Amino acid sequence: EEDDEVRPDEDARTAEEKLKSKNQQERIASTLAEAAQLKDSTDDKNKELVTIPFIIRGTLRDYQHVALDWMVSMNEKNLNGILADEMGLGKTLMTISMLAWLACERGIWGPHLIVVPTSVMVNWEMEIKKFAPAFKILTYFGTQKERRLKRSGWSKTNAFHICITSYKLVIQDQAAFRRKKWKYLVLDEAHHIKNFRSQRWQTLLNFNSKRRLLLTGTPLQNNLHELWAMLNFLLPDIFDDSSQFDDWFSLTDNDAEAPHENKNNQNKNMDVLNQLHKILRPFLLRRLKADVEKSLPPKREIKLLIGMTEMQRLWYGNILTKNIDVINAMGGSRGQMHNILMHLRKCANHPYLFEGAEQPPFVNDERLIRNSGKVLLLDKLLKKMHVGGHRVLIFSQMTRMLDILEDYCWLRDWEYCRIDGSTSGDDRDWAMETFNAPHSTKFLFMLSTRAGGLGINLATADTVILFDSDWNPQADLQAMDRAHRIGQTKPVVVYRFMAEGTVEEKIIERAQKKLYLDAAVIQQGRLAETSKALSKDEMLSMIRFGADAVFKSKSADEYTDADIDTLIERGEERTRIDDERFQQTSNSLANFSLGGEEKNMYEFDGEDFSGQKAAGGSWSLTLPKRQHNTSVREGGR
Repeated sequence: EEDDEVRPDEDARTAEEKLKSKNQQERIASTLAEAAQLKDSTDDKNKELVTIPFIIRGTLRDYQHVALDWMVSMNEKNLNGILADEMGLGKTLMTISMLAWLACERGIWGPHLIVVPTSVMVNWEMEIKKFAPAFKILTYFGTQKERRLKRSGWSKTNAFHICITSYKLVIQDQAAFRRKKWKYLVLDEAHHIKNFRSQRWQTLLNFNSKRRLLLTGTPLQNNLHELWAMLNFLLPDIFDDSSQFDDWFSLTDNDAEAPHENKNNQNKNMDVLNQLHKILRPFLLRRLKADVEKSLPPKREIKLLIGMTEMQRLWYGNILTKNIDVINAMGGSRGQMHNILMHLRKCANHPYLFEGAEQPPFVNDERLIRNSGKVLLLDKLLKKMHVGGHRVLIFSQMTRMLDILEDYCWLRDWEYCRIDGSTSGDDRDWAMETFNAPHSTKFLFMLSTRAGGLGINLATADTVILFDSDWNPQADLQAMDRAHRIGQTKPVVVYRFMAEGTVEEKIIERAQKKLYLDAAVIQQGRLAETSKALSKDEMLSMIRFGADAVFKSKSADEYTDADIDTLIERGEERTRIDDERFQQTSNSLANFSLGGEEKNMYEFDGEDFSGQKAAGGSWSLTLPKRQHNTSVREGGR
């Protein structure tokens, strides 16, 4: 009886929710139809494109002109959009051209607000001055006092046309930015607003802007909520309920072990994915370099499986045995698992990243090379590259690893530049100009993956070495594209170093799966998994994977030239096989999981440790105190 009493209210709420859902779907359908017409028009190769603004200094490539036409059409229909061209195609110039068109054809000079990562603020300013010097620019940065001074006159008409600032400062001074009426709000690297619960997203959403444009080379990195965050930011009146969005576009769970029994689910999933793609397509313009930049030389990636040295294997084994109770009993916290993973990753790079590994005297000598399989290979590879007239970019996530590589450069007398997160804007610009200068004698450019992945053009290099790989495959792609971009005249070869039989293999495998999923969403209309956070179980599987294999892999004590050639040949074959495997697997969502495979690790180096306890208590490592050369440090050599 109680159920009968509450059912009318429930029915009423259900009816109201259904009506709301229906109304929202009708609004979406109407907006989609209008946006789809514009997109179809953009795809028409015979369409007459809008005039390139006369204040633009320089020439737009054909595909850049098409993007300008699309952005103008979206603006004229009062729609916002996502320019999601692959990295290196010139989204900055395309955006400047669109703002210039508004000035020339509509008399709308601004004010516009462009929010960018801190590391590319100066780059945006330079690009606007280069291609559209008619614009008055306010580059908003500095101390609190300096920023207050910059704001003192900006209420005046035409105080500036374009304001460039960072995500950090736009949050700190949000009250001032909120009072201003902006014509266009442009977000570069728009995945910075992927979390709709973040203060950053909430703040920017409430800015007073007539139009919004999102720029990103990686429109979907993690899950469905990230897509909704972007769509809601573009069309807040339409995409206003994330839970309802989830209901419409959630995939059914499939049994990966029996995919043949889930034909109906797979068909339903494809219907959902096609539906999602229809929504995404009209608001997003994405082109790949391979499709539009025909003159760009090819890029080739080669995975190099590298054995660890005896010293590395000893340290790797010590880390595992010190934590054997945590690993075998699965009793450790997620934080503990993450720390173990980080220590294993350090060991895969170089044991000198640990306190006590390097023995005195602390001087640069051949031990620096002999004690790391990766540096052993790097040494041989760089000698070969130097003789061949190549120029090389080396990326690592660890600034301490860059310190060691810097010492290596001094040992081998290589001329180099370096950029990491602590490099100032002036030093950053100097390093790029020096490396790219005609007849530059700089052979190497070392960069931290995150700090060196944005706003940097190093197309004078033709070889990229990923000394270690990022958890996020998009960060590695951004790193590669520092060389493989407009202006490159040579084929680019990317060498991805992987310590054989270690956690690195599983990390790279997981990243590659993620990359294929992301590509499937945008280019094939498929949907990525709803969650990609690395779980404790996944970390445990990665740790266990390397436990036994690392002791059975061949020790890297020395490499000959023949070894290098063989390693590259095997790497090419491994890369080809992996690409084919992931491409095939990504076609079946039912079988496409990001989880690491299980592998028990009770045996180390032929010895059974299953009945033993961890030695020495908890494992705590601190940074080493290397004695670096101090005569030249920040800029390079």
